[in-house]
Amino acid sequence: MASLTVLVIDENKIRAEIIQRGLEEAGHQRVILMSTMDGLLRRILDIDPDVIVIDIENPNRDQLENLFHVSRAARRPIAMFVDRSDSGMLEAAVDAGVSAYVVDGLRQERVKPILDMAIARFNAFSRLQRELAEARNALEERKIIERAKGILMSSRGLSEADAFALLRQTAMNEKKKMADIAQSVVTAANLLL
Repeated sequence: MASLTVLVIDENKIRAEIIQRGLEEAGHQRVILMSTMDGLLRRILDIDPDVIVIDIENPNRDQLENLFHVSRAARRPIAMFVDRSDSGMLEAAVDAGVSAYVVDGLRQERVKPILDMAIARFNAFSRLQRELAEARNALEERKIIERAKGILMSSRGLSEADAFALLRQTAMNEKKKMADIAQSVVTAANLLL
């Protein structure tokens, strides 16, 4: 794996150095330490890290809420080490976009595999989100095409197959997507009603 830029956020300098050594031993030479979550989004956008590692002894709801907003805007894998947790905090961390949530597991030799897992989970989740967005988009396009077929069938007295063929042929002639042509038909029909 290529060397990554890793942003480490930890108020405890000793613990931050443990993470830093683990990352450097794993071949990641660009490790940036931050001692507070203040201004986190701005720093993430400035640094542009590949992954974020957060070490918090005892996370609170405000920190997780801040992390939620940051993860939505920054879209990076996040690994979080905590000393204590409960199921509510775990769920809040996952909702906030944390890819790996490790309770009482900060040891230098564990940093690399946990980081690798956070990246893999983030990539898998991102792929699922893309597939979901594509499926939703395809469904919306299908609905528009069905509405346009219905409009053509009633306004021109066409069969369903003929209405579909007309949409397809028009899309090919104009070098546009069939959904775009269908949207034009629906828009035009709405203006005429």
